[in-house]
Amino acid sequence: MARFAVILPAAGKSSRFRDPHYKKPFAPLENRAVWLHSVDRFVNRDDVAQVILVIAREDRESFQQKFAANTTILGIDVVLGGATRSESVANGLAKVREDVEFVAVHDAARPCLADAWIDQVFAAAEKAGAAILAIPVAGTLKRVGGDQLARETVSREGLWEAQTPQVFRRDLLIHAHARRGSFDATDDAQLVERLGHPIAVVTGSPLNLKIATKEDLRFAAHALKGLPKPKTLGGLHPFQEDTWR
Repeated sequence: MARFAVILPAAGKSSRFRDPHYKKPFAPLENRAVWLHSVDRFVNRDDVAQVILVIAREDRESFQQKFAANTTILGIDVVLGGATRSESVANGLAKVREDVEFVAVHDAARPCLADAWIDQVFAAAEKAGAAILAIPVAGTLKRVGGDQLARETVSREGLWEAQTPQVFRRDLLIHAHARRGSFDATDDAQLVERLGHPIAVVTGSPLNLKIATKEDLRFAAHALKGLPKPKTLGGLHPFQEDTWR
């Protein structure tokens, strides 16, 4: 069985979330922090050897106060992030254990994830060396100018919206980050693409949404109810009834 590490970036500024008390990964969702929902799908998998949460340096003290017990019981490594998402993932990547063959990167603010989707993207990465979840773009796309006027309709043929997890051979992802230079990628697949390595695309789900605004929290609460139940709940929610403030 291949061994996977999972890196969950949670070091962003959450500028669109606009909450004076929470950044989006730490906001309460169904009485638990968003990032705890995200990590749930990985910590009890037999093929996951390590889970790494990347947080901002400015959040270290408050995170320890609220979640130290969770990280200890769940066996999660906490790493400080960098100035950009790519730097944060690189910091997490530097802490991945040597015995791990594949690394999955999953947004900490993407809590509505089903076990079956993980199974599929992990299996695809084992075959192709790199795989991502994504969904075909369904809406009509408009190119809009700075004056907020529509300029043209853009064909959606062949366009997919990337999601996470994104999964790569460990050596491939290390090489992609080593070649990054000053390039600030919006996801890790973009770095691997720059190497010319093919990336398998596994069809995901609109339920696998990334929280960016407070409105997204309401959608996520409904999406969680529609997801398949985890394979096991043993020891997974030591503080299930708590509401983090």
